[in-house]
Amino acid sequence: MRPELIIFDCDGVLIDSETIASGTVARNLTALGWPMTTTDAMDAFLGMSIADMEPMILNKLGSLPANWRRGLASELLMALAQDATPIAGARQTLEAVNALGIAWRVASNSSEEEMQVKFNRCGLADLTTGRIFSAGSIIAKGGRAKPAPDVFLAAAAAAQVPPAQCLVLEDSVPGVTGAIAAGMTCYGFAPHGGGAHLTAAGAARIIPDLSTFRKILALDLFAPERLNK
Repeated sequence: MRPELIIFDCDGVLIDSETIASGTVARNLTALGWPMTTTDAMDAFLGMSIADMEPMILNKLGSLPANWRRGLASELLMALAQDATPIAGARQTLEAVNALGIAWRVASNSSEEEMQVKFNRCGLADLTTGRIFSAGSIIAKGGRAKPAPDVFLAAAAAAQVPPAQCLVLEDSVPGVTGAIAAGMTCYGFAPHGGGAHLTAAGAARIIPDLSTFRKILALDLFAPERLNK
């Protein structure tokens, strides 16, 4: 049975920005004395908020400049505004969900400002406006970023849909972990590998590309584990 609400992650699912963001983080930390490649940054921080990255970085470096978090956020905004691109089929997928009459939201550890920049850059803002949920806003209200379930639960509550009737599409272990903790079915999005790490985290199915996800939508081939009939 189809879900009542589909919740998309942003980076790596709708927007191809993770290499850009990881490269920016790597340059920032290398300049501070922690030599790091883009791959190193992706391996260490994929799916994490800046707030959750900071304790790991402090443990390594011992200290950070005043306003470091704000400075990195500014660097990320500049890089993403210039270079972010949509994942292949992102617009077609969101339009397909609309055509089927299924509600959807975007839930991300990125800030609202970051998401707006990325969606504007990629020509998706007309679809995503009013549908985005940021961990930054959740944290400001006393909540937690992924891998906690808070941002997913906020998206479901706003749509007035029970968590058990939600389907999440996620490409990171923190995202899958948070979705499962929220009591939602989660599909792992893994265009560059088999997605075993996402299955291990609890993903019910691995999706290799968005065209496959659209076929699942069209044929109503949803896993029944949590989506009640």
